[in-house]
Amino acid sequence: MEVERPLKLLMIPFPAPGHMIPLCDIATLFASRGHHVTFITTPSNVHFFTKSFSSEDPSVFRIHTVDFPAQQVGLPSGIEYMSSTIDPDAGGKIYKAAMLLHGPVEDFTKNDPADCIIADCLYPWVNDLATKLRIPSLAFTGFSLFTISLVESLRKNHMLHCDSDSSSFTVTHFPHRITFCTKPPKEFTGSIEMMLDNMLKSNGIIINSFAELDGEECIEHYEKITGQKAWHLGPAYLIRRTIQEKAERGDKSDVSMHEYLSWLNLKRVNSVLYICFGSICYFYDKQLYEIACGIEASGHEFIWVVPEKKGKEDESEEEKEKWLPKGFEERNIEKNKGLIIRGWAPQVMILSHPAVGAFMTHCGWNSSVEAIGAGIPTITWPVHGEQFYNEKLITEVRGIGVEVGATEWCLGGFREREKLVSRESIEKAVRRLMDGGDEAEEIRRRTREFGEKARGAVEEGGSSHKNLLALIDDLKRLRDFKQLK
Repeated sequence: MEVERPLKLLMIPFPAPGHMIPLCDIATLFASRGHHVTFITTPSNVHFFTKSFSSEDPSVFRIHTVDFPAQQVGLPSGIEYMSSTIDPDAGGKIYKAAMLLHGPVEDFTKNDPADCIIADCLYPWVNDLATKLRIPSLAFTGFSLFTISLVESLRKNHMLHCDSDSSSFTVTHFPHRITFCTKPPKEFTGSIEMMLDNMLKSNGIIINSFAELDGEECIEHYEKITGQKAWHLGPAYLIRRTIQEKAERGDKSDVSMHEYLSWLNLKRVNSVLYICFGSICYFYDKQLYEIACGIEASGHEFIWVVPEKKGKEDESEEEKEKWLPKGFEERNIEKNKGLIIRGWAPQVMILSHPAVGAFMTHCGWNSSVEAIGAGIPTITWPVHGEQFYNEKLITEVRGIGVEVGATEWCLGGFREREKLVSRESIEKAVRRLMDGGDEAEEIRRRTREFGEKARGAVEEGGSSHKNLLALIDDLKRLRDFKQLK
């Protein structure tokens, strides 16, 4: 699509797959309308984008690389994104290195001015840079607006830093009454406040979701308490329509697309449980053992994505698999009842297959919205970050999932947990969704409805499609007004 005087947009993702991949999808939305997008990334992260944009017009989309200052923060060369290592301390170093990208990004932007900067809300320096260059900035957040609005309500009512001895708390002055059985770590509340502050300094926030899911009541509440516009543009991943596009989105899988499809094509509709906890959530052997026992006891077929033990290459294959119950592979994998994937999996492609009937997830927002867009109900197992907030939207507010019973709110995804989720809890949650019955059918019906709403939102005339066109018009007006001054 040719556009008269297209916008020039600069996009700056945070180096984590869960941040880069959805912003890549957002970039594609703008590029598909003929607007010029420059994506700033680092050498080891280029592979997340090259396949996604291989079919795009190079005059519309381009990738600019800047060096990642790994050595300055004590990281080995090539460690440039979250999930490239399971070292719990590496995450903090990657964050510090990402903050040092300010200088190279500013140098590039001064030499090649943009009409707007769209950057991850983790970067505190973006708003100052945009102000200096006299251009608008939009904050991309990988959170749902439900979560952002809920946390802002906690903050406004001085409940974000609750010091009571009780681990439970109830959110007040919010469109929904939500009670949590556990409190977030203090370090997390500090970091999320910083992100909220960064968002509020921007000209608006971009949400990778759709208005019908967060709800008009939540959108109105957020805009009322902050005075800021939230642009729902998602689910942006739905722009990847073909099987090939879905399979190539993100990192490279060690298992071929043909192998996935051949395995799934042999299964009945809604018969397979898909299990994945994202790219930066790592369970230790004791918990993996409980998962294996729980899913086998449920009797249901499964695809289970288990992260690689990066940084432990010296372990033998037998040591790496010692968490599997005796005979598990013979009873399940060799008999074609289950498939274990070690490393990256093409999640969107798997979730879109009719054989998949439920998704056990950590409730990261990308995984959540991908399941909802596919009409797949979820078994929620939050671990860290904002995931416990997302769980409440899925289970209590929208009724499109069931909780496994996780109660330990961790600071990071790579740290060992003190509390195990038992095999009995896992089996019970799986059976609630996969065994059938009135409750499961009602959850499945509601999830299908939200899947239809998600797909409708991104089609012409849908809520997210209208938001995209309105945002483009707003950015054009700001550009043209600046040029008239």
